[in-house]
Amino acid sequence: MKIIVCGSSGRMGKVVCRLAAENPELEVVAGIDITGEGMDFPVFDDIRVCDVKADVIISFLPPTADAETLATMDYCIRHNTPLVICTTGMPPHTEGELEKAAEQVPILRSANMSLGINLLSTLLKRAAQLLYDADFDIEIFEKHHNKKIDSPSGTALLLADSIRNALHDKVEYVTDRSTNHEKRAHNEIGLHALRGGTIVGEHSVFFAGRDEVIEFTHIAQSRDVFGVGALRAAKFLQGKNPKMYSMQDLIDF
Repeated sequence: MKIIVCGSSGRMGKVVCRLAAENPELEVVAGIDITGEGMDFPVFDDIRVCDVKADVIISFLPPTADAETLATMDYCIRHNTPLVICTTGMPPHTEGELEKAAEQVPILRSANMSLGINLLSTLLKRAAQLLYDADFDIEIFEKHHNKKIDSPSGTALLLADSIRNALHDKVEYVTDRSTNHEKRAHNEIGLHALRGGTIVGEHSVFFAGRDEVIEFTHIAQSRDVFGVGALRAAKFLQGKNPKMYSMQDLIDF
C-alpha cells in the first residue's frame, strides 16, 4: 500500500513514516511539508504540485493549516484517493468541505486514532446508559503536552459525544465553572484540561454516584499508538465506497 503523509516532518508524521518503514506491506511514497530533511522519499511543500500517486493519504496537519487541509481534500477528489484525516479543531467551513468530499471519496476521520480510545468510547456508551439515570454525575479530565493548542482536546470531545449520543442529547458540556457560583446540575458533563511538559495524552472519565465512583482511564505512553491506528485506518479504507467513516467503523468491521 503506497501512502502520502501530509505533515510528514511533524511529530506524528515522523511516527507514521517510521512505522510504515517497518512494515514490508506499506510504503510512504511522498510527504507534504515545508521540509524534507532526512526523508528517503520526495517531500513537496504543496500537495498541489505533488506528482506522486498513492493508494491513500494520511494527514496529521494541524488545525492552523486550513488551506493545506482543503488542498488535500481537493487532491483526493481529483485523484480518487482515500483519506485518513487526524486533524482536530478544524474551522466549521473546513468541516463542511470535508463532509462534501466524503460524498466523492472514502474518508476516515477521528479525533483520536488509538484503538484503545475508540474501544473506550464504546464502553462509555453502555456505562452512561446504565449510570446516568441512577444519578451518577459525569466528568472528563484530559492531560496533554504544553504545545497542544486546542482545548478541550478532540479526544475529550469524542468521549463526551459518545456519552451524549447514548443519552439522546440529555447532557450539556461545561468547560468553565469559575464564574458559576451554583451547585452542579445533573445534566452537565464537565470537561477539564491540563497542559504541561511532554504528556502524550491521558483521558479519564468519572461516573460519580452516591458513595461510589467509577473511573475509566486511557493513557497513551507514546505516539506510536496513534500511528498504528492511522495505518490500520488506511488499510481499512481500501476498496471502500465514498462515505465518512470513523474508527468505530473499523472496530465494528
